[in-house]
Amino acid sequence: MEFEDDAFVLSARAHGENGAIAELLTRGHGRYPAFVAGGGSRRIRPLLQPGSRVTARFRARTSEQLGSAALEAAGAGPSDLFDDPLALAGLGSAAAVAAGVLPEREPQPGAFAAFEALSGALRHEEIWPAVYIRFEAGVLQALGFGLDLSRCAATGAVDDLVWVSPRTGRAVSRAAGEPYRDRLLRLPPFLLSAQGGLSPGDIGDGLALTGHFLDRCLFSALNRPLPAARVWLVDKLTEAGRL
Repeated sequence: MEFEDDAFVLSARAHGENGAIAELLTRGHGRYPAFVAGGGSRRIRPLLQPGSRVTARFRARTSEQLGSAALEAAGAGPSDLFDDPLALAGLGSAAAVAAGVLPEREPQPGAFAAFEALSGALRHEEIWPAVYIRFEAGVLQALGFGLDLSRCAATGAVDDLVWVSPRTGRAVSRAAGEPYRDRLLRLPPFLLSAQGGLSPGDIGDGLALTGHFLDRCLFSALNRPLPAARVWLVDKLTEAGRL
């Protein structure tokens, strides 16, 4: 079995004297593990940083076997973000979330597209945290736990949606949710419209929203906590006054 695919590196660990096992998010084949010969070498090691974009040529005897992959750089990578530690933390968090919950060897075009959009946005300081939140919402959607923000769960209203039920993931209008506001999650307006601007507190509200459902619906089901890289991202954004 052989194929070539566009991919992002999610993680890598040393294997043997000079090899590595890499987890890749591919465009057409989903999350795919592979052995990378020479993964510890000076030439290959930079390609194995989380978030690196590569072209991967896979080879295995059977579809069930852990095969090998030859990697080539394909576009900008984490090294372009070394002068922006916040953006680098965002890329690392996205890679850790994808590696932690996406099923192996199942095509996930929505998750790949969301990661691709985030990777392209990380050079734009003002917008990438909002794109990161959309990435997490995209992962939830891809795995069947998408947020329903189309109308109020209680009244069917489509206007003035300001909260989300922490149990169902459905939007709640201001009027319907007011008596229960302490038990609801805030819905930042930018998630309702691609043209929505950002107000103070929106990024924190968005991270709390997607983080709740990632934990409740995905990581808890796997008996895992949210990735340390994701916790680190929230801490660094807080320290930078971005939340």
